Amino acid sequence: MPQEIGRQYKEILRQYVMRQTEQNLYAGQNFSRQLIQKNIAPEDVISIHKAALEEMFPELPMNVWHSFDLLIEMMIRYGLAHAEHQSLIQQQEEMKVEMDLAANVQRTLLKTTVPEVSGLEIGLVSVPARKMNGDYIYFLSDNKSNAGVAVADVIGKGIPAALCMSMIKYGMDSLQDSTSDPDKVLDIINRIVEKSVDDDMFISMFYGRYNVEKSIFTYASAGHEPALFFDAKKDEFSELHAKGLLLGVVPNVIYKQHEVKMEIGDFVVMMTDGVTECRTDEGFIEQEFIASLIHSLRHESAQTIVDSVFKELEKMQNFELRDDFTLVIYKKTS
Repeated sequence: MPQEIGRQYKEILRQYVMRQTEQNLYAGQNFSRQLIQKNIAPEDVISIHKAALEEMFPELPMNVWHSFDLLIEMMIRYGLAHAEHQSLIQQQEEMKVEMDLAANVQRTLLKTTVPEVSGLEIGLVSVPARKMNGDYIYFLSDNKSNAGVAVADVIGKGIPAALCMSMIKYGMDSLQDSTSDPDKVLDIINRIVEKSVDDDMFISMFYGRYNVEKSIFTYASAGHEPALFFDAKKDEFSELHAKGLLLGVVPNVIYKQHEVKMEIGDFVVMMTDGVTECRTDEGFIEQEFIASLIHSLRHESAQTIVDSVFKELEKMQNFELRDDFTLVIYKKTS
């Protein structure tokens, strides 16, 4: 340890003991910056203080000097722990910056345009539980006769899930034909996912297509949450069941598609398990409650319905989402 530092500190300490002024304290603060710049460890600072006291007050009892030895040992442990803590904080800050950047890239990369077709309202809300969204919505439409929508959910979260979504985006971008049947869409996406994604990452996906001329909603599913169909004339809900294996499990899968005729006032509710598996401190929110909530809003616009449902379920969870929340509604208006 440079002797010059010891001499400087001894003089600062001597001046402070004699006068104890604000100027003396200011000198000590400036000296501490010098210690930091020279990377002087906390235990070495105490040693400098001890050495200065020994010269200035040699008559102090031995017990006092022994107390400094204890303090030095404590500061050695403290210094190591403090340095490690600061390193972890820096890593967390760097990770936060990277996650914010990745989230912004994801939002830009996975952005999609909501179709505008005659006689159909589309409502959409998709909110991630964390920075990165493990849910994905993709619209495929000619803005005339057909409006297709893919609702996907990666089993997993964070950056790996986001990378999986990029594969879905890539696959959907390759499908330029809005008249593509849902079973064919799932078959193509499944082949892409199976070749490109790790074996421990799986994706569920629901694909539906509304045809304006026929007023028919055609759909197929790859292990995804069943959609709900509201029949306005009967004033009741039914599930649109469609069996199919998760994407990425095996390359060759036959997906079966189904269809339902839509009349004015009818609507289809598509969602991820962040909606159907909402939890409060008291347990899961029953699906019957969600259906009754949507039913109470049945006369509202599609966007008003999804926004209202999200706000209510978010409030019931104390505004802390435990999973990504995605809800899409196709409502026939004419």
